[in-house]
Amino acid sequence: MKRLTFIVLASLCFATALLAQFAQPLEDPAIEARMKNLTRQLRCLVCQNETLADSQAPLAEDLRREIREQIKAGRTDQEIMAYATQRYGDFVLYNPPVKATTYLLWFGPFVLLLLGTAVLYRYLKRRRELIEVVPLTAEERRRAERLLNET
Repeated sequence: MKRLTFIVLASLCFATALLAQFAQPLEDPAIEARMKNLTRQLRCLVCQNETLADSQAPLAEDLRREIREQIKAGRTDQEIMAYATQRYGDFVLYNPPVKATTYLLWFGPFVLLLLGTAVLYRYLKRRRELIEVVPLTAEERRRAERLLNET
């Protein structure tokens, strides 16, 4: 049993060494810097709250690889961003432009806030109108004064 365990552990060590041999070294530092800059401007389509640079999702890795290939092909940053936008829509941009199709995205929260404030104001106004102000009777006033004087 001990011998089998040793063989399995030794095999795993050698397998890890073999896999490390196939690990790709870093590309040209200029390409990597440009790729990092581009991927910070793009949203991960899986995570949605992370940039493409920060995401660990397999799709994000594929997109980073695709961006590297486009950089190597000589495309400009604007062409790469246009390609990503054409393929995935404005949603892929971490800071989408303000245009007719993104008005709801940019101004929707403010509209909802204004609508919520209007509804709350109307509700409180109606509630205030329902409260009847009834003055105290003479007996209730004497009882209140007596209770206040006792303490």
